[in-house]
Amino acid sequence: MHRQTAAYLHLPPDADLPDLGNRPPFLAIVLAEDDVAEMWLWDVARWLVASGARYVQAWGKDADAWTEAVDDAALEAVDYDDAPDERRVLVTSHAPDDEDIDEVFWFAKHRAAHPVLPLDAVLIVHVADAPRKEPIEAAYTDA
Repeated sequence: MHRQTAAYLHLPPDADLPDLGNRPPFLAIVLAEDDVAEMWLWDVARWLVASGARYVQAWGKDADAWTEAVDDAALEAVDYDDAPDERRVLVTSHAPDDEDIDEVFWFAKHRAAHPVLPLDAVLIVHVADAPRKEPIEAAYTDA
């Protein structure tokens, strides 16, 4: 498995969430650099699941809270019943003290896999006041 490219999306804290359109199931990498309101974090988690994220890697501030929110959003999406395999959402949490972003990107490109779905598309969701599109895309490309 080797995902070559990723789309970058900058989300300032508390921003409106864009329509991601009709996309195939994808892997999302949430880079949380800023503090966010808890309700917005949960809204983003629901939005990711509803948009087709089937694997979410959370890195940065409150990475555990992000994974908890995505886990709950995935359960909510199937009315807290057992999710069919194609709707199962995998999540991983990555603390900046333990892993550099380069390691998270490498794992996303070379190892992250869903048990039944191909996840060829990657969306990097950068939660920060200011965008850093070029350096983040370069880091992903180099991973």
